[in-house]
Order: sequence, then structure tokens, then C-alpha cells
Amino acid sequence: MKQPLHRRRPTPGNPRVQRTRNHVLATARELLPQVGPSGLTYALLAERADVTRQTLYRHWPTRAALLFDLVLEGPDLGTYPEPGTDVRDVATAWLKSLRAGVSVPAVRTAALAVAAQADHDPDSARALVRIGEDRYAGFNRLLEPSGIQISEDEFTLLYGPVLARLFLDRGEVTDTFIDAVVAQWLTMLGRAGTLQDSQ
Repeated sequence: MKQPLHRRRPTPGNPRVQRTRNHVLATARELLPQVGPSGLTYALLAERADVTRQTLYRHWPTRAALLFDLVLEGPDLGTYPEPGTDVRDVATAWLKSLRAGVSVPAVRTAALAVAAQADHDPDSARALVRIGEDRYAGFNRLLEPSGIQISEDEFTLLYGPVLARLFLDRGEVTDTFIDAVVAQWLTMLGRAGTLQDSQ
């Protein structure tokens, strides 16, 4: 069995390497919405970021690895929630954070590209699985203070309607829509009575 998508991490404590990595990701975020996934070649990215292609391959041995990092290491929008005891509040804040993240054009384009390539590119397929695993584990960490952990299926039922609205319907995800999704999700879990906030 193939190993998961390999992502080389810069040496911890090496600020120069981290600055280069951050600069390349920022340049890629700028270019991706303009040129699209197929136009974001390592030759173009190296030229625009003023680094060598060898530098790019050291950090991202495959384009799928680069797209993976563009999704998971998006710009800090200051919207990622804190862990909490109220499941409704955590789920609502997490969906708002998801909405904010995919509103960044490069993150949206990278996520769609990884998903589109997953059927025929094993690196993209592994990247897509790992993005899901990262988000699932992160959400359960947010829920730890509540003493509740949800299954992967329950997690999919939470974020699925939001991604469907964004990517399939091409509609707006309003706060009202998010509130309705969370209320339905809690009802589906059969926990709505015990997880209501204490208003």
C-alpha cells in the first residue's frame, strides 16, 4: 500500500526556510485564481516567487502536495473557533469558519482542483482524504471540552449541506442557513434536547 501523500516540513526553528515557504504559498494564492490549477506550473511559480524549482520540489514534491497546503494552510482569517462545551456554538462557529475559508479564491480553487483530480491522480486522492481527516480531527478537538466526539458520518452530515450550497448550488451561505443546518444536524443526532444552549 502506498504511503500517504508526502509533505516535507521545513526544519523547525529555521525562520529563513519558513519565510520562503510562506512567501511561495502567498504567491501561489495570488496566482491560482488568475491562471487556474493547470496554469499554476512550477516554472511559473518559481519565476513569480523568485525561487528555484528545486526549492519548490523540496517543499512540495507533487502539485497535489502544494494544493493540499494551499487548502490547509490558508491565510489566517481569524475565524477558526475555540474549543467549547456547547456543541451548537462550536458547530455554528466551525461552519462559519469553513465558509470564510472557502471564500478565499485560492483555497476554493485548490480544493476544487484536488477533488476534480482525485479520480485519476493518486496523489490528489490521498490529499483529498487527508484534508477530510484533518478537518474531522480538528472538529473533534474543538468538541473535547463538551465530552462528545462525533463519527465521520456525523461530521459529513454537518458540513455537507454547506459545501453543496457553495459548490453545487453556487448559492450564498448565510448565517440563517448555517443556523438551520446546525439545528437539523443536532436533531438528526438525537441530541438536540441535551445539547441546546442554556438560553
